[in-house]
Amino acid sequence: MSTREQHLTAAHAEVKAEIARTDNKTALLLAFVGAVLAGGWTLARALPLNPPACAVGGFGMTLLVIAAGLLLRSVRPNLSGRHGFPLWATLAPEQITDALSRDLAADIAGLSRLAVVKFTGLRRAVDLTLAGGALLILAAALALGGAA
Repeated sequence: MSTREQHLTAAHAEVKAEIARTDNKTALLLAFVGAVLAGGWTLARALPLNPPACAVGGFGMTLLVIAAGLLLRSVRPNLSGRHGFPLWATLAPEQITDALSRDLAADIAGLSRLAVVKFTGLRRAVDLTLAGGALLILAAALALGGAA
């Protein structure tokens, strides 16, 4: 194997690993957002909420629901058939060998674009989760402080 092929193989493995890491982070954040939504709903039902607390808390919950949607979209399976398993499922055994022997750089580019889309969605979801959490804390303070 030439040095060029070794670099391409290493780059391909790195991109695939980055996609896996992003998917793992997304799964953890999705579980966290779900727990915060459930906890926020439970607290909202238990506390006497005034109108400002309802407004702020409702907006915070909305941001968390949007974050959950972004996370789900980020891990949505890509079945377009351009890379990996979906493509291979449509090919005959001899076509798989031909597909694997083609230019690895094109596959790296495609997977890199996919990784960037996943990472961007995750970053936006983290930002929304932080904002939603801050608003829920403010809503709890408003409810417990009795702001009128």
